[in-house]
Amino acid sequence: MADKEATVYIVDVGKSMGERRHGREITDLEWAMQYIWDGITTTVGTGRKMAQLSVIGLKTDGTDNELGDESHFSNLSILSDIQQFLMSDIQQLAEKIKPSNTDKGDAISALILAIQMIITHCKKLKWKRKIVLVTNGMGQMNSENLEDIVSKVKEDHIELVILGPDFDDPEYGTKEEDKDPRKAENEALLRTISQECDGVFGTLEQAVEEMAIPRVKVVRPVASFKGFLQLGNPEEYDTAVRIPVERYPRTMVAKPPTASQFVLRSDLAGQEGSDPQSSHTVPETQPEEGSNLTSVRNLRTYQVDDESAPAKKIEIERDDLAKGYEYGRTAVHISETDENITILETTAALELVGFIQAEKYDRYMHLSNTNILIAQRPNDKAALALSSFIHALFELESYAVARLVTKENKPPLMVLLAPSIEPDYECLLEVQLPFAEDVRTYRFPPLDKVITVSGKVVTQHRNLPNEDLQDAMDKYVDSMELMDTDEDGDLVEAPFPIEDSFSPVLHRVNAAIRSRAINPNDPIPPPAKILTQFSQQPEHILQIAAPYLKKLVDAAGVKKVPPKAKGRKRAHTPEKPLSGLDVDALLSQEKRAKISPNNAIPEFKQTLTSAENIDTARDAVFQMRSIIEDQIRHSLGDANYDRVTEGLGVVREELIGFEEPSLYNEFVKALKGDILSEKLGGDRRELWWLVRRSKLGLITERESDVSSVGEEEAREFLSAK
Repeated sequence: MADKEATVYIVDVGKSMGERRHGREITDLEWAMQYIWDGITTTVGTGRKMAQLSVIGLKTDGTDNELGDESHFSNLSILSDIQQFLMSDIQQLAEKIKPSNTDKGDAISALILAIQMIITHCKKLKWKRKIVLVTNGMGQMNSENLEDIVSKVKEDHIELVILGPDFDDPEYGTKEEDKDPRKAENEALLRTISQECDGVFGTLEQAVEEMAIPRVKVVRPVASFKGFLQLGNPEEYDTAVRIPVERYPRTMVAKPPTASQFVLRSDLAGQEGSDPQSSHTVPETQPEEGSNLTSVRNLRTYQVDDESAPAKKIEIERDDLAKGYEYGRTAVHISETDENITILETTAALELVGFIQAEKYDRYMHLSNTNILIAQRPNDKAALALSSFIHALFELESYAVARLVTKENKPPLMVLLAPSIEPDYECLLEVQLPFAEDVRTYRFPPLDKVITVSGKVVTQHRNLPNEDLQDAMDKYVDSMELMDTDEDGDLVEAPFPIEDSFSPVLHRVNAAIRSRAINPNDPIPPPAKILTQFSQQPEHILQIAAPYLKKLVDAAGVKKVPPKAKGRKRAHTPEKPLSGLDVDALLSQEKRAKISPNNAIPEFKQTLTSAENIDTARDAVFQMRSIIEDQIRHSLGDANYDRVTEGLGVVREELIGFEEPSLYNEFVKALKGDILSEKLGGDRRELWWLVRRSKLGLITERESDVSSVGEEEAREFLSAK
């Protein structure tokens, strides 16, 4: 269970925060809100009800707090009480965060107010408490009773963070020249409070810069198995070994949030002109007030073929269905009675079945994420026994193979157990192994030789690299070495530490969601550099490898492929091959005059490729029309329907590229008329349904610039009318 959290943000909205300083393009308040918004949206993104926060406005025009009757607490306003923040709260807060017309307001009093709010809300319960103060340090500050403030912060274990634009930070390397004396005095006061509270004091520049570093989610592990690691059957043998262990995940896949859980509400969608019947959505939970979204519920219907039904199908209830299992392309039905017989009765256990030398195990056998096995907590005897087993595997350079059943009557898994010994802990690393049925063996030709049909082995071949090419490739690969070397030439730590590698997809999506939540109409900002730093090679590595790459290109004989000619196919001359050979002349091919029904598609393509005028293309389309109509007319049932749809698709694609969509549109219009009027061997409406499903209708203006068919006309054409 996640910890309860209560965070209070104190934002300085004084008049001086609305100014731009030191050449910055944004005001101090906008700069500060970048950090505040990042913290708020990160908390909102978790969706946790017990991750609550509050915002206090410092130096506001008015006063709105429970201690406002006292003069020290004037110009302080509680913009939001401690609560779970939602999207609507973010929108309301964005409207309130504006620079005020005064610089009156005491930051120390704001700290006292935040402490009072946390004490009232959290009481003596176990909460993570945090106060974040962002101010430019201008204005008057009351330095009385600082000892009481510090003691209260420490007593209630409140984490204190104080940030400010242009605050001096020698460790980070920032120092504001010609600092205002009052700001310097206030800055020193805030620094003293932070240090005495064991808090964080720093410059806003560093905080905003570190926002680009993705936050790694720390999760509380949950045991997926608690039982015994055993060798032998303890029910039959007294010498059997049983060690109480617990299993926890070592690695898990983190996935970015999806956008498939909510859609536009049907009433709003209708107002925007969309089809109200395009989706079936039913709100499962009440959306936020003012929200234009609703949750999605999937509505499933089950149909079976029925020739007597009007649509040849009837709907049935889920309870009337029988369970089946896929075997190849066949659904095999097994009744519940028979299925109960097939269930393997198992008991939860982790049983050792054998051992294997580490060098004989192939890493590609992994089938799952990694888990760890530790001794039962707290059980010193189990810890000692498991430690002995781990050290035995380590010293013998061996792995253990075990049979794992996580729960009673669960299917068993074969797992591999590898020892892991670190300075602060020991454990067994566990990963799932494949069964024999999971292994697929494929044979590929060797890469270093060519075996002819007669069995002769050829080592010098045009498809094999020669010695010069191999040598050039070796030197190029060596030049791309990412490891650094010291003065002695020994390899040292790589300049790309794994802890600086983050998932670009996961963190980019999360950053985009946070940005859009705050600024719904602004474009999404570019990704942080830390997410893209490993997506390209370092510049100095490219410079070192450039001469080796040139030699590799020369040795491989790499040549640039001529670009495809643009424009109409019938207007360009066929490209001359790189070899310079006239293939048609070598094969003594003549221009094709008639397309054979047995090889219609390749010959149709060849005819269009060599076509010099529109008459040749029109004749080829006419021949294909005759061939396709004959295939339909002589089709026994739906035997030729796949050939027909394939031929139509080829004709359509080729004529789009040939920029003659009218030839295809005339063809398919005539074909539809013949099919619906039953002129091609009877009722062929099923074929027209296949044409519609394959989207082989008219070529529209969107697909070809020279077409005159609109989207509406194309949709009407695909109907069965």
